[in-house]
Order: sequence, then C-alpha cells, then structure tokens
Amino acid sequence: MRVFVTGATGFIGQAVVQELLDAGHSVVGLARSESKAEELRAKGVKSILGSIEDIETLKRGASESDGVIHLAFNHDFTKFAENAKVEYDAIVAIGAALAGSNRPFVIASGTMMLTKGVLGTEDSDADLVSFPNPRAPNEGEITKLAAQGVRASAVRLTPTVHGDDDHGFIYMITQIARAKGESAYIGDGQNKWPAVHRYDAARLFRLALEKGEPGAKYHAVGEQGIPMKDIAEAIGHELGVPAVSKTFEEAQVHFNGFMAFAVSVDNPSSSKKTQEQLRWTPSERGLVADIKAGVYTK
Repeated sequence: MRVFVTGATGFIGQAVVQELLDAGHSVVGLARSESKAEELRAKGVKSILGSIEDIETLKRGASESDGVIHLAFNHDFTKFAENAKVEYDAIVAIGAALAGSNRPFVIASGTMMLTKGVLGTEDSDADLVSFPNPRAPNEGEITKLAAQGVRASAVRLTPTVHGDDDHGFIYMITQIARAKGESAYIGDGQNKWPAVHRYDAARLFRLALEKGEPGAKYHAVGEQGIPMKDIAEAIGHELGVPAVSKTFEEAQVHFNGFMAFAVSVDNPSSSKKTQEQLRWTPSERGLVADIKAGVYTK
C-alpha cells in the first residue's frame, strides 16, 4: 500500500513510518522543509514539501495514495484553538480527496478529551461540557467521512506517548522538576494518566490503516492509568530531588500555568476493545520503567 503520512518526521511519525516500511508498505511523507525531506529520503521514503496549511498539497498527497495517516499538529498551546482549526481544515481536505474510494484514513486524536475521572473506552464520546476541547470536532469528522465512502478512523493517543527522544509532557515535567529542585504532583496524586510507548502506538496506527472500520475510534493505551504520584516519585528518584504534593494553586506556579491543568487530569482509559478488534497487544516498556531507565534524565 502506498501511504501518505503527515507528521512523518515527528516523534510518533518516525516510528509510524518505520512500522509501515517494515510491514512492506511504501510511504510518502509530508515534509515542512528540504532538510526534513532529506531525512525521509535517507530512509527510502518519498516526500512532498508542504505543511498541513497547504490544502492543495494535502489533497494531492491523499489522491495519489492508497491510504493516509494524519499525525501532524502544531503543539504550541498558546494557539491551541487556532491550531485545532488548521488541523480540522486539513482533515476535511484530505477526506474530500478520498471521498467515495473506501480508502483508509487514520487520524490522531486523544484520550484527554474524554470525561475526566471515569474509565474512558472506545465508545466514550468527547466531553464538550466540563472542558470543551477545540480538537473534538476534528475527531468528529471521521463519522461524516465514513458516510461519504472513506474508511476513516481515529486513534486516540494517551497524554504521554513515551520512549527515547520524547520531548512531550513527561520531558517538560522532568525539566521543571530539575529546575525547581522538586518533583510535584497535585493533592494525593492518585489521579491517573494512561500511557503508551511510541512503538506500540505506531503498530496500532498500521493496524488501523490495514484493518480499521469506518467511523471507529481506537485507543492507543498500553497502561490504563498510572497515578501521577508514582510518576512524580520516579522522576524525583532519577533526578535526586524530593517528590512533593502541591495544591492546584501552588501547582499553577510550579508548572507555569497550562501544565498544571494537564497534571491535574484524571484520565484512566481502556484499550480492551481495540486489542480485541485489531489484535493489538502492547509489548514495549512501560512509562515508569522508561523514567527509571533514564530516558528523561540523560
């Protein structure tokens, strides 16, 4: 299968591209610059220069491929709503190019948009009441596209997709702990984050591409819920700093704003249905094991 991948040079994208190549697929990656295109060529991957704001480029990449995996997203949280709208337009454009073809189109979504404090499943809908998420309409597009003859599905990623070279939330939390001299959690620290290793996530994207059902939502959840206190203690141990409890107000100062909200979220999530339907079994090292192996403190 010739697969068009946006975000092909990103942390998750690199793993997805390698997973596809190892499975015998050919890949065309969207590259924002010539240097990124060269990275892809070094792996034997063709590239298309452009960004997810280049609608005609996206349509061309999709129309010339047998399937699409969409991973690109600008993670500048100061412009989150604006970036979510850019992604929405990109999904609509790719979907239009695939309409009526029954070709697969897999988008990345997230478990963090589900109702907090209850076990999220593949059948759970986004919580648009307690904390409206600007990316929720993007996931909602898969239902519309499924009705238009696109084998569209979403893979919901956990708040932390971990592994070597991760510069996401756990990396940022670790850097804050290093700078502040203490590793913080909020309250009793029993709110939970699900987690997945990027290689496990990459395998799920491939399976969703190959076998996914129209309109389906799959959960890239390797660990259902890790208490934030356990995460903070593992980080503190590796840095040689104490793990300490903070009130939410104290955490806003410690984590510099938005990160305090993320750290406070209780987001246990299941992948039972995904594992059964796609025969996906997470097998890589867990998050705390990665922390203890020095992935975030090297």
